Amino acid sequence: MALLKPKSIIPVTKTKRPRKISLWIEQALAIIAALNLCLVVFDLSYVSMRNFWLQGRVRFIDMNIGAFTYRFPEEPVTIFSLPVADWYDWVKGIEPYRDTEAYLADFENFKETLILYNLDSPEVEKTLAILREKSDEMIDTNPFQVANKTGTLERIKNIMRDHIGDDSAKESFQTFWSLSYLKSRNVNEELRFFERKIQPLIETNFFRPVGENGEPVDNFGLIDFPFTALFLVEFLGRTWVISRRRKGVSWLDAMLWRWYDVILFIPIPHWMNMVRLLRAVPTLIRLHQSHLVDMIKIKRQISQGFVASIAEDLTEVVVVSLLNQVQGSVKRGELTDFLAQQQKNSYIDLNNTNEIAEIIRLVAQVTINQVLPATRQDLEALMDYGIRKAIADVPAAQQMQRLPGVMQMQETITKQVIHHLYDVIYSQLQQLLTVDPEFDALIEQLAETFTNSMRNEIQAQQSIDRVEYLLIALIDEIKVNYVQRLSQEDVEDLMDQTRMLRQAAQTEVS
Repeated sequence: MALLKPKSIIPVTKTKRPRKISLWIEQALAIIAALNLCLVVFDLSYVSMRNFWLQGRVRFIDMNIGAFTYRFPEEPVTIFSLPVADWYDWVKGIEPYRDTEAYLADFENFKETLILYNLDSPEVEKTLAILREKSDEMIDTNPFQVANKTGTLERIKNIMRDHIGDDSAKESFQTFWSLSYLKSRNVNEELRFFERKIQPLIETNFFRPVGENGEPVDNFGLIDFPFTALFLVEFLGRTWVISRRRKGVSWLDAMLWRWYDVILFIPIPHWMNMVRLLRAVPTLIRLHQSHLVDMIKIKRQISQGFVASIAEDLTEVVVVSLLNQVQGSVKRGELTDFLAQQQKNSYIDLNNTNEIAEIIRLVAQVTINQVLPATRQDLEALMDYGIRKAIADVPAAQQMQRLPGVMQMQETITKQVIHHLYDVIYSQLQQLLTVDPEFDALIEQLAETFTNSMRNEIQAQQSIDRVEYLLIALIDEIKVNYVQRLSQEDVEDLMDQTRMLRQAAQTEVS
């Protein structure tokens, strides 16, 4: 009967690359999740950034960098001119504020009146009176408070005070909209000033009604519903497929497996809009699984930055703490107790082998069989040099070298003697490598005698006190010098070196 081969206990799993169609579906869903996350971030920041989306302009401020001051243009810089606010105001329930809209309408009426009538006409005076009255009403009632933009009104008042040169904002507006002031100034320049400085700030005001729940109206759920419905259907379908393909996995188990996808469609009240930012978790996971973003590299960069920030402090604490433990052990006399305990306790041999003797024999075999033959010429040349130098120092030998043929004979004899001496020594060393119980016994006796003698001498009171003192002083010096070197070490350079070594290792493996 043929013998059956035993099956492997550990199942062999093969990593399969997703097919193109499924990969495209995963990438499409990941892109949709990313778009939905961008929409969530846009919605959360829309009210605070509405001035930008309304006018498409950015107002820069002066920046002080070191000893230099960078001054940006006083006028706002236009970035784009898309009517984003006209498209999205209804989502947040934003409406124009009637009082400020009426104020700007009266200003437009004043410009049209100037075109039709002279500056001294009663019609112009009538429109100026309306603007003076509306200016006082705007300062007194503060229509910007509803939109939490009181700071905008303060900026308007400061600009007008600086322009007129009056300490009172009301008086400044009264002066600006007076017939006598406009006659003494260039009317067109004054109107351009108002259009550039005051009108854009008034336009940013808005009214946001409150719903029956006591919170501002928010229609973001209408835009977000198609995304949540899509991811709910996808979640149910994906988890059902997982439960069908994997044995022992129920539909509920599959749902728990993909728990992070629930964040994409779970209902969230509008007063908890910030929770929607958690959609970044499943979005990043999907982008990684669909091979659109390599999260491993990002994780590596984040971890390396974190390690670089704490490596110095952490390493210093660990090493100094370890040195303190060793130093404390020496101060408590544990070194003396250890040496005494070693003398009292019998040595336990685990493999019936004298490792010290075997190591000595192995080193001797390598030295005699490999090293000495390879270095024979160098050793003979060194011995020849030593002998010639010793002979040269003898006065009688120096006299004899002047005789004909003596120098050549001396060199010949020296080489023969060195060659013969090397052969004798080498043969004697090779004999030591043969199995010799007496030689092994002598080696073991030498090791034991050396160890016992060293332990006994160190255990002498004078010696042990000196050793403990030197160890404590050495550890103190190590701590001081280590901390100094660590503070001077550039951790970022170490991280760069680590990355280079890792890349080199990956290159070698590939």
